[in-house]
Amino acid sequence: MKLAIVSDLHIGYERFYEDAYIQAKEALDMASAAADAVLLPGDIFDRRNPKPEVMAQAVNLFRDLKEKKWNARVSEFRSTRGAKAYTDVPIIAIPGTHERTMEGRENPISVLALAGLLIDTSEATSIIEKDGEMVSVYGMGGLSEETIREKIPDVPKPEGLFSVFMFHQSVYELLPFNDHFIHLEDLPAGFDLYIDGHIHNKIIEKVHEKELLIPGSTVLTQLKESEQEPKGFFVYDTETGKYEFRKINSRPFVFLDLEFEDATPELFSSRAEMEIERIIKSNSTKPIIKLRIKGNIMKGFKSIDMPVRALRSKFLDSAFLEIDMSKLADIETQESIEELREGKFGNMSVKEMGMSLFSSKLKESGMESKINYVELFNILSTNKKETALKEAMELFENIK
Repeated sequence: MKLAIVSDLHIGYERFYEDAYIQAKEALDMASAAADAVLLPGDIFDRRNPKPEVMAQAVNLFRDLKEKKWNARVSEFRSTRGAKAYTDVPIIAIPGTHERTMEGRENPISVLALAGLLIDTSEATSIIEKDGEMVSVYGMGGLSEETIREKIPDVPKPEGLFSVFMFHQSVYELLPFNDHFIHLEDLPAGFDLYIDGHIHNKIIEKVHEKELLIPGSTVLTQLKESEQEPKGFFVYDTETGKYEFRKINSRPFVFLDLEFEDATPELFSSRAEMEIERIIKSNSTKPIIKLRIKGNIMKGFKSIDMPVRALRSKFLDSAFLEIDMSKLADIETQESIEELREGKFGNMSVKEMGMSLFSSKLKESGMESKINYVELFNILSTNKKETALKEAMELFENIK
């Protein structure tokens, strides 16, 4: 039996709204043509409360998918949550972190399942059957790190069929920046294939000496360097144990580091324009470009002097452009921040600067000679609102 693994469609993603729908449709169409069943490990939607028009997109996609000719069928469905399957078409899904709701409440995936457009196999087993061959799929939707650890021991043991464990979770070995993430060894043993969503780039790993396949998202959302490879899905053959990655037509994404030494606005603009134009010319469709700017700025200039807005405006119609300036050192701004940390502006403290401005404003109103501005400043800056107003009014009442 051939299983298509399509993940993280993120239908309704606002920044690339059309891409999300078009690329999801192509992936699902290709997957249903290439495989006997389609497995969806979460984040079909970008939000847990999709707008009606986004829900309509998903309904159209899965209605068309359901109406295709399927040789395989879901012959058995067992849920520990008391859920039911309202179709036998082998479109098997779980909710992801973007669809997660409080336990016991419906989410967009369970709504599609109630409509009979797919099977929500969260904490449930779906048995897919074709020509006498049976494949078991157990799913565990996107959960908190604490909850998934609690629930893993309750995962039923595989029953001798070819068994798939489908989940939607961060894994420490793949995203080693949070000690609370589950480890590969924490996943239940005994399954023949492991499928994960959530991670947006393609990954192939081993779990308990079996394959772990992560197809990545079908639409670009995070603009990470690792997402530059083409989007697509896996097709896995349960008979041979072989698999392949099928590419879809996805918008090109280029992540580029630009390093500067003593950057000026003119140098920044000329280099960035040259690279952006090169990328645009090398792609037939409007690309997504992320420039990460590194290095330092020439003394006398600041980050705000760099013509970022002008670049975005110039290439608005020819590229989706994002510029990350966080790695470009701005010496003058850093010095100003240090002065703020030390509470000084030149030789003046923050308090002295505030008092000077306060005095200037009183002079403009003609009140500076009539009132002790130091006393008034201290009243207003050190007391609670009600006390400050009361004491300030008393000070004004004493003016002769």
